[in-house]
Amino acid sequence: MKEPCVYIMANKRHGTIYTGVTSNLARRAYEHRNNLLKGFTSRYGCHLLVFYEYFPTMDDAITREKQLKAGSRKKKIALIEGMNPEWRDLYAELA
Repeated sequence: MKEPCVYIMANKRHGTIYTGVTSNLARRAYEHRNNLLKGFTSRYGCHLLVFYEYFPTMDDAITREKQLKAGSRKKKIALIEGMNPEWRDLYAELA
């Protein structure tokens, strides 16, 4: 089942963050956590799922991802802290 989603991974509280989009958040977060995807998240150790937001369509999710990526780091941190003030790893909520 596809569930379009925008998510943010981090390596620690207020550390390096990565914004992405997927249709299967549990699978994608697992791939990031286990360095199965080569690139930014594996290079910087972004293994903590700290934010996610579901959308009705993939087009909506992609639009939101572009909006977030174009925004400032300060806005991304405010978004994370609005949902997850302790920067907990939200991966367990997906299982």
